Amino acid sequence: MKSEAEALELGIIDHEDFGFILCETTMGVQEEEPTAGLRRRGCSYQKGDFLPEESFKSWENYTAALKQTPHRLIDRILTRSGDQAELDAKAKSQTQMKKTLTWWDLIWFGMGAVIGAGIFVLTGLEARDDAGPAVVLSYVVSGASALMSVFCYTEFAVEIPVAGGSFAYLRVELGDFVAFIAAGNILLEYVIGGAAVARSWTSYFATLCNYAPEDFRITAHGLAKNYNELDPIAVGVCAIICVIAVLSTKGSSRINYIASVVHIIVIIFIIVCGLINADTKNYSDFLPYEARGVFKASAVLFFAYVGFDAVATMAEETKNPARDIPIGLVGSMVITTTLYCALAITLCLMQPYKQIDINAPFSVAFQAVGWDWAKYVVAAGALKGMTSVLLVGAVGQARYLTHIARTHMMPPWFAIVDAKTGTPVNATVVMLMATALIAFFTDLGILSTLLSISTLFIFMLVALALLVRRYYVSGVTTAANRNKLIACLATILISSGATAGYWGLSKHGWIGYCVTVPIWMIATVSLWAFVPQARQPKMWGVPLVPWLPSASIAINIFLLGSIDKDSFIRFSAWTGFLLVYYFFFGLHAAYDTAKEDEKQWKKVEEGSKSGFESKNGTLVDADKS
Repeated sequence: MKSEAEALELGIIDHEDFGFILCETTMGVQEEEPTAGLRRRGCSYQKGDFLPEESFKSWENYTAALKQTPHRLIDRILTRSGDQAELDAKAKSQTQMKKTLTWWDLIWFGMGAVIGAGIFVLTGLEARDDAGPAVVLSYVVSGASALMSVFCYTEFAVEIPVAGGSFAYLRVELGDFVAFIAAGNILLEYVIGGAAVARSWTSYFATLCNYAPEDFRITAHGLAKNYNELDPIAVGVCAIICVIAVLSTKGSSRINYIASVVHIIVIIFIIVCGLINADTKNYSDFLPYEARGVFKASAVLFFAYVGFDAVATMAEETKNPARDIPIGLVGSMVITTTLYCALAITLCLMQPYKQIDINAPFSVAFQAVGWDWAKYVVAAGALKGMTSVLLVGAVGQARYLTHIARTHMMPPWFAIVDAKTGTPVNATVVMLMATALIAFFTDLGILSTLLSISTLFIFMLVALALLVRRYYVSGVTTAANRNKLIACLATILISSGATAGYWGLSKHGWIGYCVTVPIWMIATVSLWAFVPQARQPKMWGVPLVPWLPSASIAINIFLLGSIDKDSFIRFSAWTGFLLVYYFFFGLHAAYDTAKEDEKQWKKVEEGSKSGFESKNGTLVDADKS
């Protein structure tokens, strides 16, 4: 081990390579299972790929593990990972993902991930029923919230460039338990979002072929309503996307780039030709549903921004994360928000908001002004956009699952990266199978209700994690400053929640805001003035800390207050399922893996120190060990 440690110290190998050396030489992989250290093809199976941990080797072990659940849960709640631990976890995939992406790829991935069914379907619905022409303000609000989240994601992605995205970031700052609950909801968001887009793909394809969507679906009379319109085309689209995503990330980028370019051209066509047919009289009643309608629409329209976090999961495959990720993430979000606002303005200028069609708003709007032929251009553009959303979603969700499996919270079989393609084949195939299954049965209206709540919840947690990252470092932050930080964060969360609750319960009141908003302001000022930052970003940092992350927390929680009760019930049911899985499987697998990793790191540290004295006195990230 001395030679590897010296090479790491001298810069001959980097931490990423060191992680793979650790995996192959200190964990006993080659000694205990000679074949396990070899690079493997995706979808292959070996003994121990699913439950290899000590707790599952016998019923006696499992029973003993269950008895220790309270102790293990406390350990996982209180234990935080480290930046280097997340980077070294890549070694558990046996093959590294290929670094092929640049900022140019990430910008197009970002736009491809976001611009799809949301803008083409939900804009008309929210303009007609909730916001009127002021739907453009709804896009501004939800876009501002998404942009603040983008800043938070970017700092994490630059400093922890791994495939785990928000799961890895939350694991480092808020612990395993919070990270798992958040990651489970992200995976749900991706699967349901992909299924919703796949069914919308069928609808627009039918429009392009001059058919009704029902003509391309099979009615199963024996199934319950909203689950009896079977959609084989959606399944076929998911299968094609799966093949593309499995073969190559760079190839997926090129296909996404071509589709997104065509899509942008179509969007520009809609904006230009729509404004040619604009009637300013349609803007005479700009705010028919008042401010409440604008914010209610914002919560729903957040669906139109779902997917940008998939770009953060590609940090591991980015050539220069410090430069490429900020440009890619922030650039794509600014462009997307601008296009959304322009499309919303165009739609409401073409047609009175009460006459907007909720199923195909732009196509019907062009028909209303006598441009029947334009509906084919709109349908083609929508298909291109939704294809990009499906492709980028498939790439992103697989990488989330891959990194979760590296921690053994999910079976490590999902973490395997194919040696030939450099992509996580197992995770990609399984996630898209789940997407196709749900898309085959479930109505779009049922699917769309869960999306925004999961996304807003995750974005709020990431902003909270960023504040923890900046203001708390173990061994650096004093106990007094730690207590002040906890008090400030708790006050920010409680006041934001109170504002959202007051908004949801009081239809016309305003006095409550005079209490809750100043409390949020005082808490943020106190954090800024009385708690010193314990860490500064190494390469790229969020501006205006703590104001921007605190505002992100407040607006995400506020938008949660505009979501209907049924969505919260479904969200709670899914979270309950996650807890059951975690307590019976994920907790014990992650606990065993963490303890084994701690033992191996101690061996590495002792072995390396016996050979030389490093500059920092340690080869591991001691910030949060």
